[in-house]
Amino acid sequence: MTELDFHRWAVWSQLIIAAITFLSVIFVVAPYGRYERSGWGWRVQKKHGWILMEFPAVAVFLALFLFGDKRLELIPLVFLGIWQIHYIHRAFIFPHRMRFSSRMIPLLVPVLGIAFNTLNAYINARWLTHFGDYESEWLYDPRFLLGLTVFVVGWLGNLDSDNKLRSLRKSGDTSYKIPKGGLYRWISAPNYGCEILMWIGWAIATWSTPGLAFALYSAANLAPRALNHHSWYRKNFDEYPTERKALIPYIL
Repeated sequence: MTELDFHRWAVWSQLIIAAITFLSVIFVVAPYGRYERSGWGWRVQKKHGWILMEFPAVAVFLALFLFGDKRLELIPLVFLGIWQIHYIHRAFIFPHRMRFSSRMIPLLVPVLGIAFNTLNAYINARWLTHFGDYESEWLYDPRFLLGLTVFVVGWLGNLDSDNKLRSLRKSGDTSYKIPKGGLYRWISAPNYGCEILMWIGWAIATWSTPGLAFALYSAANLAPRALNHHSWYRKNFDEYPTERKALIPYIL
């Protein structure tokens, strides 16, 4: 088996994992955050689990990128910057800003995250620096420009939504409140919606099957959780805005 064959197999594996994940999270809500519950084995501190989970997206991607044949070409370097700006924040900054970073989560959650992020880093990094082919003119290609715009809009929306959630609680406050302002005026989970949007943008900008596999996995994993959040808010807050949707304004 050549590495190209293995890479194709890995991409198809991620697509299969996306389908399995979607079916799983429809019926079983991941046991962390507001859905935390016992019976899921060993537990670790949430902050440490999050860092462990996201670390491969930074380190594995960078290591594979640096060994790639096209690591010094302009377009791969641009994509490296986009990827690392997001994941350095997610792995090392975001966990320390969590209000409940000292809470415990099942070890299974970061273990599954490590496995996925390793696979995802492999298929995307190797595509950019080995199997893909991007000339410098790609910077002006409508697909790159559209994808980059979608990614940046999603990234900024994700940051803003996370900041609004964080601002709901003061230190030591463990209660849940109705988020307001920004995209929360229209949907219950803009942090998830914007993350899905980010990786749709990545898929368009890279115009690749690894990018598409990542976008589909993000939607399969996060869309059902957004629907769960929406249902939870409506169940626990009588005054929850009836016009607010779960994930897509005015639609879903």
